[in-house]
Amino acid sequence: MLERDATLQGSSMGEKTPEIAEGGRSRPRKLYRIGEVMEYAKLSRQTVHNYTVMGLISEADRTRGNQRLYGEEVFERLAKIAELKKKGFRMADIRRMLAEEEKRS
Repeated sequence: MLERDATLQGSSMGEKTPEIAEGGRSRPRKLYRIGEVMEYAKLSRQTVHNYTVMGLISEADRTRGNQRLYGEEVFERLAKIAELKKKGFRMADIRRMLAEEEKRS
């Protein structure tokens, strides 16, 4: 299983992507390549790609080589999708529920 601590620190070759921390200071944001997301979530590349295209998950950035990078929040989102699928919800319903949840937050 992939350790989420083994991350790519930046969007392209060592660059750090800032994230605003409390107090207004920036700190490096951990980003994961699609292969790392696939391994951790036990999903195929096509499924991760489809979820991205459907708007269920979002890319955080791209590398210079145009590879997708995802932030830490993708793991929570994928767990939520898996839970809803397990409960028998259709993808259209899941997309609607996640969109409504985002509007509330």
